[in-house]
Amino acid sequence: MSIQERKKDHVELTAYSDVFYQKSTGFERYDFVHNALPEVNPTEVDLGATLLGKRFSFPLFISSMTGGYTEAGSVNSIIAKCCEKHDLPFGVGSQRAMLEDDSQIESFSVVRKYAPNAFIAANIGGAQLIGSLQKEKIDLLVSSIKANAIIIHLNPLQELMQPEGDHDFVGIEKGIEHLIANSDLPVIVKETGAGISGSVARRLLTMGVDCIDTAGAGGTSWAKVENLRERQKNPMHQFNDWGIPTVECINQIVPLRETYRFDLIASGGIRSPFDLVKALALGADFAATAQPIIRAIKDDGEKGLDQLIDDWKRQTRLILVLLGCSSFDFVNAGLIRKVKRSE
Repeated sequence: MSIQERKKDHVELTAYSDVFYQKSTGFERYDFVHNALPEVNPTEVDLGATLLGKRFSFPLFISSMTGGYTEAGSVNSIIAKCCEKHDLPFGVGSQRAMLEDDSQIESFSVVRKYAPNAFIAANIGGAQLIGSLQKEKIDLLVSSIKANAIIIHLNPLQELMQPEGDHDFVGIEKGIEHLIANSDLPVIVKETGAGISGSVARRLLTMGVDCIDTAGAGGTSWAKVENLRERQKNPMHQFNDWGIPTVECINQIVPLRETYRFDLIASGGIRSPFDLVKALALGADFAATAQPIIRAIKDDGEKGLDQLIDDWKRQTRLILVLLGCSSFDFVNAGLIRKVKRSE
């Protein structure tokens, strides 16, 4: 199967099929501490947040999703328009396809046509860095979309579930170090749904990575996606629930701030503004989501995505008021409490 066919399968399955973990993200174990005397005017609440030194209107990163097949350009153009309008950062899907077939470049480069001022991150898989990605290819990743950052995605579980996947992971660390040394842009490293542990985060930060994106378990299971693909042979369903829950990733990574300076994006099952605010209360700088975005686009196009972002902002504003916070600067762990299982 070609990369293009595989990418199209991924979008269709994640939008409409049951591809979710049975295990949860962990956010349901926390509840907000209601403030009955908030002393906050909703119209004066500041929803802005900072990531990698840049201020955005809202702490939501639109996660990397698609690119490298014909219909991807239209999806990416809708995301680009939305992020330009709402001042949100986003990442394109894996650019591997365009490095192997330059006819696919347009499905990525279209984003700058519709988002000339937005913060856009390039994206390449860790497996593609084995042997050190050539400098001209690194430059192409960046120049094709005039990128503001580079995302490296780690997905050993997903790759192992694919018969046609990359099953050799020796040399990815050296590849990451090489990319960092050959690019002036900040580097974000993310998983694709199985989570990044504290020990792996420490290794990445030692290399010089600027931002960790948890992409923890509890949302879309990419093992399940691969096992559901109709062309998949000998599916290994036992691995559908493999991974570290998103909350556990956050809790393991946040203490590393005692030693390293870095930004933290919480992703993996972020399905509502409630998840977003809880993630920031636990110590993340930003949250990221993908499945609700692709579903909104598939259901109602640009209008649907605009409505989703507006709804998230409106609900987040109300959450902050009910916590007694005029901005995210006042959101901290003291505003949430662990819920006992009997509650």
